[in-house]
Amino acid sequence: MKKIVFTFGSIAGAIVGGLMFATFPLGQNGTISFENSMLVGYTTMIIALSMIFFAIKSYRDNQLNGTISFGKALVVGLWITLVAAIIYALTWEVMYNTIASDFAEKMITHSVEKMKEAGATVEEVMTKKKKMEADFEWYKNPILRFGMTIMEIAPVGVLISLICAALLRKKEFLPSANKN
Repeated sequence: MKKIVFTFGSIAGAIVGGLMFATFPLGQNGTISFENSMLVGYTTMIIALSMIFFAIKSYRDNQLNGTISFGKALVVGLWITLVAAIIYALTWEVMYNTIASDFAEKMITHSVEKMKEAGATVEEVMTKKKKMEADFEWYKNPILRFGMTIMEIAPVGVLISLICAALLRKKEFLPSANKN
């Protein structure tokens, strides 16, 4: 199980980290809006974490003679999620400390501009800006930032793990081609 977890978790982490590196500049130069960048980010997470399905199926078919319990399948999916999430968070740390060091300032500026466009008063805008600046103070702590980054991808992995475990526990669902 360890080999499958590390192999597929590393592949998922490389996909999500690589796509984050590839798409981040598009958000910085305005090709992708802040709103759409979140959609792009979660879409890349789903694509990357689809490795959970292939990992559980491979484990079920090649090591467990075509049957797996919901619990064992879920555990495989959750471990893969953890490996991918760590790689994702490490990738963000590299980006944050290099090409994305002004992320918080850009996020605050974007939010302030959106409020102004919506007709907020100067007082409302300043109140919101001060609150966001205070909220981003904790983001300077790399341990808290790392944990928060893991929490961005973890729910996606948990959901995909649950779905895959439910589907693949049924040996009739995409049965193994191996006739042992």
